[in-house]
Amino acid sequence: MEPFRKPFEVGSSFPFDFVYRDRKHWQTELPDHLHDWYELVYIYEGKGTFFIDQTFYDMKPGDLFIIPGNTIHRSFPDKEEPVTSTAIFFSTLFVQTASFGDTFSYLRCFDHAKKHKRYKFEPTLQEQLKLERLIDELELEQREQQPGYRQAILLQLEHILLLMNRRIIASSREYAKADGPLIGPLWMRSILHYIDEHPESPLGLSILAQMAAVTPAHFSRVFKQLTGMNVTDYVTAKRIIRAKELLLASDENIRLIADACGFESLPHFHRMFKKVTGQTPAAYKKATPADQA
Repeated sequence: MEPFRKPFEVGSSFPFDFVYRDRKHWQTELPDHLHDWYELVYIYEGKGTFFIDQTFYDMKPGDLFIIPGNTIHRSFPDKEEPVTSTAIFFSTLFVQTASFGDTFSYLRCFDHAKKHKRYKFEPTLQEQLKLERLIDELELEQREQQPGYRQAILLQLEHILLLMNRRIIASSREYAKADGPLIGPLWMRSILHYIDEHPESPLGLSILAQMAAVTPAHFSRVFKQLTGMNVTDYVTAKRIIRAKELLLASDENIRLIADACGFESLPHFHRMFKKVTGQTPAAYKKATPADQA
């Protein structure tokens, strides 16, 4: 199954969305998906597994997941004890940090998570209570829509991000060195890392299975079981994510970007890019930041 591109209103004057205390059932949970907006997921109860980027996490009450834009992710709620969670979505344009002579950014915790491949934050009990209070206030503002409610929502979100940044960045050494999740076999984690670092390489099922020293059938079965995607769709999504980064960060010719990301031809690149993002590579590159949010 290809990653689902969660739709958000393009160019919205209020680039924010919110799903409050939602019970996640394994039958109805979204497939693997990605979106340009940033996302926070707070777990109230239940258990399951969360796949983010190339990492598998256990979900438990009190966990907060930090998901930067353009990151493949999917939750797998437990069948017997499904997860109840709140999800917060917002564009980077929604959170603008005023400059007061320092380098603080509300989005620094997302950059930190992406850099260290650590997308799970485990707040203390006191921090959990504070987060839940701030989320409840977000929901109240969204529901009642009193005058200034949009400004109030922004303030509550900034408060949440401030709390996260102070905790995570202050303890960045311990956070970065923390033991990673141990879900899945070691060869799976190695292969996911290899795909992430070498999108331009041949990444077919038989090649990856040979690298993992397992049969293609076993590789395919375990890969689909743990990530929810087949190998081809996962590799394509990773290559598209890399292409989006190169389109925005460089002036390279689109054909060269297609080659650098491992696409077999320029038409194939155009076809897959539009299928995943809804835009052609040229349109995405020319779009304003507001259009990409």
